[in-house]
Amino acid sequence: MLYDIIDNALREDIGSGDHSTLSCVPKNAQGSARLIIKEDGVLAGVELAQIIFHRFDPTLKIEVFLEDGAHVKKGDVAFVVEGSSRSILTTERLVLNFMQRMSGIATQTARIIELIKDTNTQLLDTRKTTPGIRYMEKWAVRIGGAVNHRFGLYDMIMLKDNHVDYAGGIEPAIVQAQQYIQNHQLDIKIEVEVRNEKELNEVIAVGGVQRIMLDNFSPERIAAVLPTIPKEFEVEASGGITIDNIRAYAETGVHFISVGALTHSVKSMDMSLKASLEY
Repeated sequence: MLYDIIDNALREDIGSGDHSTLSCVPKNAQGSARLIIKEDGVLAGVELAQIIFHRFDPTLKIEVFLEDGAHVKKGDVAFVVEGSSRSILTTERLVLNFMQRMSGIATQTARIIELIKDTNTQLLDTRKTTPGIRYMEKWAVRIGGAVNHRFGLYDMIMLKDNHVDYAGGIEPAIVQAQQYIQNHQLDIKIEVEVRNEKELNEVIAVGGVQRIMLDNFSPERIAAVLPTIPKEFEVEASGGITIDNIRAYAETGVHFISVGALTHSVKSMDMSLKASLEY
């Protein structure tokens, strides 16, 4: 999947050729460039950058000074890449696009983790990712210190409001999901989203699921219902959770908090790849 994403991105960018570079940079020219950080944050995408450089040109050499997960500040140099000047120029934008996006996600994730680090609640991402590059975005979430929720539609059954409504209710949705797992011999969990206490009690009564998602419950409502949920169920809070209120959610004792904003509304970190003329 990783190589597919990289190869597709290179095809998208290069097309019939990097004519800017091919027109003015000699074929045998050699050079180096530094990855310069231009604002404070958490660095992500260094390992990916090495993979991209070597995928395009195995002869490129990268000297890494700052690893993924490092807390960086403006002016820091993450790495130096050396080799074919043409190769460096052609891969520059792809490396920057991914690193800026991933570092923004890692920075946002680390900021939220800091707010709940002394609780027993785990921070989860969601599937609210950029189509085609989910692998990179969820990688950045891990670098920032959080935990990946399901990767896609195939590694967990999550019965959300529309599933429940189309299936005819909580009980038929769960029963059919259980039968489906048995028929297809799948080793995956079932999670059910509930919108109110009535649906929560239905899930508990039916049983046979591993996790309950409390959707758009306030911290006060979660604190009230949590003692009524048997210990066999994992409990996740989701919906309406922000930097300002996540601490209150974590203090309820809920097992997981999922936050779509880790990936769907993140500001990319500013950085640049600058040629070293003294090479």
